[in-house]
Amino acid sequence: MAVKRLHDGSENEEEQRDEKRMHRLPSFSTVIKEAVLMKQVHNVFMVLEPLLRRVVQEELQAGLVRSPRYIERASPETSSPPSSPRPKWRLAFLNPPQLSIFTGSKIEDANGNPLQVILVDADTGSPSQNVPQFLRIELVPIFGDFPHDGREECSSAGEFASGVVKERAGKRPLLTGDVALTMRGGRATVGELQFTDNSSWLRCRKFRIAARVEPGSGYEGPRVAEAMTQAFNVRDHRGELYRKHYPPALGDDVWRLEKIGKEGAFHKKLTQNGVRTVQEFLQMLVVKPDVLRMIMGDGRTDRMWEVTTKHARQCEAGDKVYAYTAGQPGATVYVNSICQLVKIELAGVECVPQHLNRAQKAYVHQLLLEAFEQRASLQEADMLLHASHSGNDLPLLQNAAPAVAPPLPATPLWFQGTPDIDFQIIDELASQGNFAFKMFDE
Repeated sequence: MAVKRLHDGSENEEEQRDEKRMHRLPSFSTVIKEAVLMKQVHNVFMVLEPLLRRVVQEELQAGLVRSPRYIERASPETSSPPSSPRPKWRLAFLNPPQLSIFTGSKIEDANGNPLQVILVDADTGSPSQNVPQFLRIELVPIFGDFPHDGREECSSAGEFASGVVKERAGKRPLLTGDVALTMRGGRATVGELQFTDNSSWLRCRKFRIAARVEPGSGYEGPRVAEAMTQAFNVRDHRGELYRKHYPPALGDDVWRLEKIGKEGAFHKKLTQNGVRTVQEFLQMLVVKPDVLRMIMGDGRTDRMWEVTTKHARQCEAGDKVYAYTAGQPGATVYVNSICQLVKIELAGVECVPQHLNRAQKAYVHQLLLEAFEQRASLQEADMLLHASHSGNDLPLLQNAAPAVAPPLPATPLWFQGTPDIDFQIIDELASQGNFAFKMFDE
């Protein structure tokens, strides 16, 4: 019996070893799944590594700048840093840069001129007289939120250096062009200057342009504080193709207006109805605003309509005047480039809109509609708006004599029941010397 029990025990041990061996060996599908999972995790780490490195670097850099212990340890000679001498002069940009800024585009000031860097008194901010005759200036990009405590001036050149942005790995220098300037007599002009990369990869998503005395240039005079522009976004140059214009021009495509996207629904509707430019948009806005609103459809909210029309009205109408003459009774209306009324002549008599009766106003309105329909064939009138008023600064039509308008033809050109039409001086054009009038139903 003992031998039999020993034999039974050895068989049980072999069975247990076989079962353990079967449990230890993974299936082929399990091996494949684990390999694919490891590959995916590895790819995720490869993508996240540059991002994590950049975030950690920015946070460490920002923390070190704000840390007083770092400032203390930065000086190997003493435990407390020496107070930096107050600068005698300060660099400044004469005018801020023009926004928006795109990669590869020339950076100019708000007036469309080259940027200028000047040297001013650090206390008063006014141009200083006794300035170094020669200085080497360097333009560098800095973080949009630098300095981090809201100050507009760095206490030392070392603190300023911590805010300079370096280009991404494998990229060109962020700021190219005339980054090294020679300042003579306290003034330096920037010729070509552009960004090569957008600002979306920064934590603050904005750059600032700064000017400083070039390190190692040999300048040994009093400290000169750095100049810094306001923070701004730098967008990829592909976005420039869709940029809105401020103010828009008459010849601009209509999608340059706010709330009208290029190749969007509103753009297609306007194009299909012959409204392709800002000028054509304004012409219809003046003469047929209800039709224009109907073209754009119900998807146009009141707020969107207000934003678009307000942007369009910033366009300069210019000084050109066009004449339209009807056959009977020899009436002529003069309009500007966006069909705003400038002057009325009925049978050779210049008339003041306020002195016209209801029927005559409706007739003039009909002439204006006809002029709009034939706007492509209107002839430019040889007249100068500014020459009609010598010293009283009154609009052209207000200077007209209060003559009685001649009678209208027997067959009226307006519909019965037309509401009264009034004329109102458009202040925006009157301030520019374009004495235009618009008509509206009461």
